[in-house]
Amino acid sequence: MLFSNHFKAALALTATVLCLTPVYAVTTVIPSTSFSSYTVFESFWAYLYPWGSDHNGSARMVGSSTDHSHIAVVSSTLSLIATPTTNPVPPTSTANPNPAIHYASGAIHAKAQITVTSANSYTISGDFSAPTVFGTWPAFWLTAVNSWPPETDIGEWKGTNNNWFNTFNTSSIVKSTLVAWPADLSFHTLKAVLTAESNNVDVRIDFYMDNVLQTTQFGAGFVGQPLWLIINLQMEGSAGSPGPSGTTTYKVRNMLVTRTGT
Repeated sequence: MLFSNHFKAALALTATVLCLTPVYAVTTVIPSTSFSSYTVFESFWAYLYPWGSDHNGSARMVGSSTDHSHIAVVSSTLSLIATPTTNPVPPTSTANPNPAIHYASGAIHAKAQITVTSANSYTISGDFSAPTVFGTWPAFWLTAVNSWPPETDIGEWKGTNNNWFNTFNTSSIVKSTLVAWPADLSFHTLKAVLTAESNNVDVRIDFYMDNVLQTTQFGAGFVGQPLWLIINLQMEGSAGSPGPSGTTTYKVRNMLVTRTGT
């Protein structure tokens, strides 16, 4: 078969363009099987908050490799379980604003930190059955390792049938988008895609619910800032008080974190 010189030149140009098109590797940071057993779980996740058992609500986190009463992994599903408690020691949270402790509950954080750079992007997703009754405050969020902010909340429920997508640039410069969330404890997928902006300073965050884009927010100065990934069941605080008098359960499955690029 004979080809014209023009056709040969076009083929060569196409081949050159294809060769120059970058191919980005996709790395699995946390596999969707990380809740398949306690052994697998403990290779990717650590118990409690990165800083300990207390935070800004009335629940103190309890859990370890030998205590799964509040942090359980069963049937490839993580369950964080809050129960009322009496006579806690100490009686108030050690974290600001030092609320009285009314519950024992569960929190975990990823051992791998999330750092968005100009050379990568992250996709973080999972299926969530989140309680929304008054006084319950489950969350799925990223927060600064070194100094706060940055913070972005992929899932936050504050005692109402809404999920909050939030990005904190400062304590007062905050972007929040509320999306209706069902009260029947059915599982729904949340996803965030974090990508550096062209200025290599700010991060674009695309938030999805059930694979439908809900909002896009921007984290000022988030590039290069290491972040903790946390899943916790906090109580009262921003969700109102008093909280439930019985047991509250927050469930997560199919958690997946991938990094595209280096």
